[in-house]
Amino acid sequence: MFSGSKSKAKSPSGPSPGKKDTPSKVVKPSYSRPVGLGDAPTEFYKWFKEADKDKDGVVNGNEAIDFFSRSRLPQPTLAKVWALSDKRRTGVLDLEDFVVSMKLISLAQAGKPISSEVVRNLDKEKDLDFPQLVGINISGSIDPPPNKSPSGKVNTKVAPKMSVKNVNSLQDGLCKLYMKHVRPLEEKFAFNIFHAPLMKPQDFAAKPAVMMLGQYSVGKTSFIKYLLGDQYPSAVIGPEPTTDRFVVVSHSHISKTTPGNALAVSADKPYGGLAKFGQKFLNKFAGAEMPSSLLDSIDLVDTPGVLSGEKQRLDRGYEFPDVVRWFAERTDLILLIFDPYKLDISDEFKRVIQALGGYDEKVRIVLNKADQVDSQHLMKVYGALMWSLSRIFKSPEVPRVYTGNFRESEYVYTEFSELMDRERQNLIEDLYNIPKSNAARKVSEFVKRVRLLKIHCLILSSLRDSMPSMFGKETKQLKLVSRLEETFLKVQQKHDLAVGDFPALEPFREHLRGCKIDSFAKFSSDKLKALDDILEIEVPALMQRFGNPFG
Repeated sequence: MFSGSKSKAKSPSGPSPGKKDTPSKVVKPSYSRPVGLGDAPTEFYKWFKEADKDKDGVVNGNEAIDFFSRSRLPQPTLAKVWALSDKRRTGVLDLEDFVVSMKLISLAQAGKPISSEVVRNLDKEKDLDFPQLVGINISGSIDPPPNKSPSGKVNTKVAPKMSVKNVNSLQDGLCKLYMKHVRPLEEKFAFNIFHAPLMKPQDFAAKPAVMMLGQYSVGKTSFIKYLLGDQYPSAVIGPEPTTDRFVVVSHSHISKTTPGNALAVSADKPYGGLAKFGQKFLNKFAGAEMPSSLLDSIDLVDTPGVLSGEKQRLDRGYEFPDVVRWFAERTDLILLIFDPYKLDISDEFKRVIQALGGYDEKVRIVLNKADQVDSQHLMKVYGALMWSLSRIFKSPEVPRVYTGNFRESEYVYTEFSELMDRERQNLIEDLYNIPKSNAARKVSEFVKRVRLLKIHCLILSSLRDSMPSMFGKETKQLKLVSRLEETFLKVQQKHDLAVGDFPALEPFREHLRGCKIDSFAKFSSDKLKALDDILEIEVPALMQRFGNPFG
């Protein structure tokens, strides 16, 4: 792959004829290669160890600035190299990421463009030259790396309490903040009863995921087959409702399937929360693993076809919309798939779409099999689809719509073949770009959760302070619950909080009826300040530490 690569092979030396019974020294075979190096030259491993100044096994931002600057490439180019190399958005480069960065620097020095598509096809690049690095393989001098502008710093008067030196990635930092400061409050104030289940470390480490939703036979499983280049284990494709379960498709070097009960208790999988939907659901839940370059970056969630007509009266044995919402909270993208012959939105499909409320920014629409109607009918189909969706989505913005044929087959009608080719390419690029925004999404979800917890604690603390110390507790609780909106308004005005951050009133009231208000702890000012510090100091410090070091 690389031209000018030099490899020196040492011939093994046998025992000296004049010496006997001398224990032979164990020599590490010259063909032993570190994991992550792949077929790259061994020089890259030496450079990786040289760039890793603190010897922690990864190259952090400051180390990358010192080493990458030796290439004499402009700062915007180096920023792009970092962004493309740090594909998991951890804020550091392991050996595999470092090898990618060296190849991209080589291409950039040769005047070739670098992009996410180039990264996916790096293995196909032939006769790459070695990167020219000052002080490494060429002589010369380099300008000192520019300092970050004052605007790029975190302007806080108080230093973060959590040392970023003890954090391996942005996700790891969020996890440690949650376990130390947030989860104890959630447990004390029954946050899981009112809002969302308690989080576990595997929830922070989970890969980005994409969920497919639609009626049966609209092409969900066929679309996954097209993306992966092959059917995942246990997949069945046909005109009848073939997918009867939720299937999480993930990466593995061998193809295999895992039952839902095993996934729900796996310590390294983020699916323990699904156990609350019962055994009937777990019997309809499974995992499928197979080798795929796309699955190396994201997981795919295939779902049962949404029922319509008389089939809606059948009992699945679990609450389908609730399961969909559970996955919607944890996925990065939700694809609602239609075809020209299934534009009607059944009652169950309507409940499913309504269950996605609050996650509208994740939803995209896919009009599959669009090549099976001519241009005149396609325009009518598109208009009918938009009209149907407008009756359910309570938003002035229309979700992005991809129109095309997302499977391996020739177009039936070719009037819009160029458009469909572009739409297909755009969707695939958007899927490959999901890992780039995954870290930002996790930060956003974490901040939203902390804000909601803060308001939740203030509401319950205010209600507790209104309770009598001895007599008349039941009567007072009934009165407080019936006038809960007054407490909401009181808390909002006292702490100057945004109205949009408050939870829905009626669901909160229903959950409150099953609790004893006087059993909740008092929410002290120290605990309030700790949550504010997380939002104002700790999270910004993490984002600065694990952001792009080149700006």
